[in-house]
Amino acid sequence: MQTLMDTSFSFPGQQSHYRGKVREVYRLANDILVMIATDRLSAFDVVMPKGIPYKGQILNQIATHMLQATQDIVPNWLMATPDPNVAIGKACTPFKVEMVIRGYLSGHAAREYALGKRQLCGVNMPEGMRENDPFPSPIITPATKAESGHDEDISREEIIAQGIVSEQDYLQLEEYTRALFARGTDLAAAQGLILVDTKYEFGKDASGQIVLIDEIHTPDSSRYFYHEGYQERQDRGEPQKQLSKEFVRQWLIANGFQGLDGQKVPVMSDDYIQTVSQRYIELYEQITGQFFVPAVLDDMQARIESNVADYFATR
Repeated sequence: MQTLMDTSFSFPGQQSHYRGKVREVYRLANDILVMIATDRLSAFDVVMPKGIPYKGQILNQIATHMLQATQDIVPNWLMATPDPNVAIGKACTPFKVEMVIRGYLSGHAAREYALGKRQLCGVNMPEGMRENDPFPSPIITPATKAESGHDEDISREEIIAQGIVSEQDYLQLEEYTRALFARGTDLAAAQGLILVDTKYEFGKDASGQIVLIDEIHTPDSSRYFYHEGYQERQDRGEPQKQLSKEFVRQWLIANGFQGLDGQKVPVMSDDYIQTVSQRYIELYEQITGQFFVPAVLDDMQARIESNVADYFATR
């Protein structure tokens, strides 16, 4: 099946083209961004050699769904989604931190905890926790936003002391982060899911207003557990049934790859890639409660270019 791995558009008024790990961002005149969600798969901050069919469409449509469901909490950058893989919105100056919030001891936090660490990003983690136990209350564990390579854990105190974000702005980011996580938790619960952890990115628009940017509550930025059977699995010490990209990370770890120097990315067979694609479709339907309608994969570049052109012609 075809996948969208790279783009090379030349939109009217285009000023720049930025290629991220998964998304490609075209900046146009009048502070307009065209963001293309590709089918690239990133894990441990490394882009895998093969794409995942429909992954870009799924991420884009979940993000759109969630941005619309949270716009009463904080304004966001999104203006339109004229194509399954495309979001168009206003350019903002991003804060150089990711606001990571964790409701449960999972993923990176669990790996750090297993090493004996009881503090993450300056936040204490209680003794006696088991992997996937809930924290007494959600903890915010920020990370620096790296241009390339690995993001790094950082504390609130370091962010403010280094002038990465002003204290006033940072406190507002924390407030928005907690409110968004509470809304995400409610949205997940309505679908029989637990929002375990996630990250939010913010920026300022041309007027200086803080705005939510990028994706939110997608399987690339978030971890979900199934609510049904959660406590029973915890009581038995079993792994949780989850909806996230963690299953890919675990497959990579089992095949000797964690993004460390000298490690080689294992080959993903076509059968395994189809399995990953099906998991992403399951993620979409479980998270949104909507049936997934796959886009036509023939000549995606031409489809995207046409849909974007139609949007600008009619706005």
